[in-house]
Amino acid sequence: MIFLTRRAVFSASHFYWNEAWPAEKNEQVFGRCANRNGHGHNYTLEVTVAGEPDPVTGFVVDLKWLKEVMEREVLAAYDHRHLNLETLEFAAGKLIPTTENIAISAWNRLQPAVQAAGGAQLTRVRVYETPEVFAEYRGGQ
Repeated sequence: MIFLTRRAVFSASHFYWNEAWPAEKNEQVFGRCANRNGHGHNYTLEVTVAGEPDPVTGFVVDLKWLKEVMEREVLAAYDHRHLNLETLEFAAGKLIPTTENIAISAWNRLQPAVQAAGGAQLTRVRVYETPEVFAEYRGGQ
């Protein structure tokens, strides 16, 4: 089995806020990230699929196809968006858009398309918030 990874970059803003807590507790726990005006990052998304190379093409998956799936399922929803205000997963306080939750949500958006294509398995989604901070999700493994 071989692992193939593709990267993409998107820009988004967010803030951390737990609607069940009073403002004081949000500010205590999340600090400057609790500013309801938000702040932004240039995120890096890495998507890894695994499988056996096709004997004819040598591909695990067509990289053009993987790029299109990443753009359609994740970048179109997250790029140049305020995650708390403009995305299904994070709007109205459903989930706090931490790097961890962004990685899980990206997986949930990508998994059906990769699974439907057959041949390869989604094995890892990694989201970098900064070059030093990232979260990795492997589908509940």
